[in-house]
Amino acid sequence: MHKRLRITFNAPVVLSFVFLCFGATLLGQVTGGVSDPVLFMVYRASLRSPLTYIRFFTHVLGHVDWSHFIGNVSYLLLLGPMLEEKYGSAKIVEVIMSAAFVTGIVNFVFFPMVALCGASGVVFAFILLTSFAGFRSGEIPLTFILVAVVFIGQQVYDGITLQDNISNLSHILGGVVGAVLGFRLNMRAESF
Repeated sequence: MHKRLRITFNAPVVLSFVFLCFGATLLGQVTGGVSDPVLFMVYRASLRSPLTYIRFFTHVLGHVDWSHFIGNVSYLLLLGPMLEEKYGSAKIVEVIMSAAFVTGIVNFVFFPMVALCGASGVVFAFILLTSFAGFRSGEIPLTFILVAVVFIGQQVYDGITLQDNISNLSHILGGVVGAVLGFRLNMRAESF
């Protein structure tokens, strides 16, 4: 007797996040980019506007075009389900929200003339968090060191040598969020 195959919603937070990114990107395309600065970009704006605070988190949903979206979503779908299975849905929400808030606040404070959007900070948080998968108390995984050197080093190099519209700082900050939360989550797990 053959068991029937069925599609499962295996990583609800990651999949929901991807669908929200898709919806925000589609809305941006349909509106000719008008919706992006209203809801899906963080930039220096009045602190009296409630949307300013909302955009500290929602800027990770919007993407400037489909190639930007696909690049980020590919990593989210590759890394996210494993992370959600290991750490649980609530912790993945914490990672996404922390990466969004940190990158949003830093961009708001230090880069007043730059509008930031996209899930790249979350992607880099996931990349660094993944390198902690085999963490044990009293050890620093070599994979973490190599991932930090390769991914963060590349962002520092690109930030210094290239003039493009990619926010290398948000990648670095996302990586720092992933590293800090990965360390904390694994230290907490070791104490149980």
